[in-house]
Amino acid sequence: MTALVPGRSAHTQPAFGAFVRARAKAGDLVVQPRMGFGDPERMRAGLAATKAARGHTVGTLTLDSYTRVGDLAAVRHAQREGLPLNGYPIVSHRDATTRAMLAGVRDAGFPVQVRHGSALPQHIFRKLIALGLDATEGGPVSYCLPYGRTPLAESIAAWRQCTELFSRLRDQGAEPHLETFGGCMMGQLCPPSQLVALSVLEALFFRAYGCRSVSVSYAQQTHAGQDAEAVFALRRLCAELLPDVDWHVVVYAYMGAYPVTEPGAYRLLGQAAELAVRTGSERLIVKTVAESRRIPTIAENVAALEYAARAAEAVRPVPAPDTDTQTYAEALALVEAVLNLHADPARALLLAFERGYLDIPYCVHPDNRGRTRSRLDEEGRLCWAEIGALPLTRLVRTGQGREVTAAGLLGDLSYLRRKLDREAAVHDRAAAAVTASDPR
Repeated sequence: MTALVPGRSAHTQPAFGAFVRARAKAGDLVVQPRMGFGDPERMRAGLAATKAARGHTVGTLTLDSYTRVGDLAAVRHAQREGLPLNGYPIVSHRDATTRAMLAGVRDAGFPVQVRHGSALPQHIFRKLIALGLDATEGGPVSYCLPYGRTPLAESIAAWRQCTELFSRLRDQGAEPHLETFGGCMMGQLCPPSQLVALSVLEALFFRAYGCRSVSVSYAQQTHAGQDAEAVFALRRLCAELLPDVDWHVVVYAYMGAYPVTEPGAYRLLGQAAELAVRTGSERLIVKTVAESRRIPTIAENVAALEYAARAAEAVRPVPAPDTDTQTYAEALALVEAVLNLHADPARALLLAFERGYLDIPYCVHPDNRGRTRSRLDEEGRLCWAEIGALPLTRLVRTGQGREVTAAGLLGDLSYLRRKLDREAAVHDRAAAAVTASDPR
């Protein structure tokens, strides 16, 4: 693997985890876009705009899909032909180009995280280390099962190698930071307890192989009360199982079918900000009003960041539950079952999927058993419909609600979009009626 670059030690650059932690201690929510452009000048403009946005922000370099799967020949072809890429090709740009792009933008008050989506990310980690970039995200499960057919064993081995290598940045004066994507598995319709468990298990994986600064993720789902219960469960498990790690929680604005109306999209983003603040989460990944149609512009990303920051200022944290919740009990059972399989987290994760102790609903990856199902109940809460071999038989009763059908699944997938757009339409009609009745 590529050696660390002499004279480029990351100790002169901002530490991502420490920055987020400092903002949280000051009572601020850090907001972040998922932004990536192939052209270095446009990427720099996007980072600069994020930095200048009204709010407490961090930057993102989202990589292109060719780089994610290691198809660097396709990147070179696109660069030669002037074809657009859907992210920043960090491996294919010269190091000097990326350093110039970041110079004067990335600093102590504006750390930058690299986001990619790769199950086999060795080429990406080599480049991050060469550039002295010390924050990225993903995971051996969460960046494998949803995105392709890479064998889970290969992804786990690759992520172990990369975590061990990345952790050596500490020898150069940096504090490398890894964010688990486990709490975002499939984006939607994975019950919260399994999202929490996967997030904790990937964080434990990172710690086992040398990382001491991590963030754990949770993707907003369909019911605000259930989401809050899940994030509190996530925080409690991290406090119990990661006492020697600097960790924080990152909430993702809803990753499923997004509202098509601007009021509906903003209302959903506002609810994500409210969830983050009420549960004491330290960071929020935003979505924009353009999500249902196309890749958002820089201006649309900034508008989303600023809206989320304003929404967060109007909310205050609430106390965590003082008793075990259903989500906590389920997540704890899943985590303990996996950890009891083997002392090595890598081996434990592989065994868990082989035995069905972890099983992702509607995930078609060949290493996923596919015997679990989920559904929404009458209140919009995400429930288990079938638990397969999950170690939840004492906690979950199935067969109590409607049968899972193709039509029902499609309805569940569009539930929030329909709900938020409908509420937006009702609000617009009410506002129009008030305007029409105003004698002025």
